[in-house]
Amino acid sequence: MSGNFGYTQDMQLKNTETQQEEELAMEPEMEIGRSIDPEPSQPRMFGGSVGSAELSWGWATERLSRARNYWIATTRPDGRPHSRPVWGVWLDTTLYFSTGSLAAQNLASRPAITVHLESGSEVVIIEGVAEKVTDASLVEQVVHLYNQKYHWNLDPKQLDGPFYAVRPQVAFGWHFEESEVTPESSALGNATRWRFLPPAANASLPGQAVS
Repeated sequence: MSGNFGYTQDMQLKNTETQQEEELAMEPEMEIGRSIDPEPSQPRMFGGSVGSAELSWGWATERLSRARNYWIATTRPDGRPHSRPVWGVWLDTTLYFSTGSLAAQNLASRPAITVHLESGSEVVIIEGVAEKVTDASLVEQVVHLYNQKYHWNLDPKQLDGPFYAVRPQVAFGWHFEESEVTPESSALGNATRWRFLPPAANASLPGQAVS
């Protein structure tokens, strides 16, 4: 009796393992660099108020995609701040921009960067690290989008300087109507923070091949 019971347990275990393997095989594989929406959380805002974290990441990416100007904040080698507006394109959860200003020198020694949009009442801020884009096919894709967006004529093979890619590590967003702002209001109540998982060690920039 005990032998049969043991045999039955083994068969049940094998059937369970087979079923789990089949279920895993049916699931789509996670692609390196695949976009995953970050988890929202509640940031502490001005005056000690706490945001509701009710905004979706899609709300932020919509504004990042359609923005014309992006303000970048970098740090000089001696620690002094530097800020400039740049043009850029948002593609696959990454901001791509090019600059010939002092920011390029700053990023060579201190690649940490903050980017925000122009509005103070419909706010999106991203923080991350700027990396030079070296993959030729990705540069061509970004330049094509850039030329479409700004009605420009950049040649991806004859650029004056590199394009940089910024993948957010953390982002913030909130919006309000100016008429809603009073000393008693909670106009920033929808403020949301998004935190991103660090990319895998072997993950490439979106659209870039993995060596």
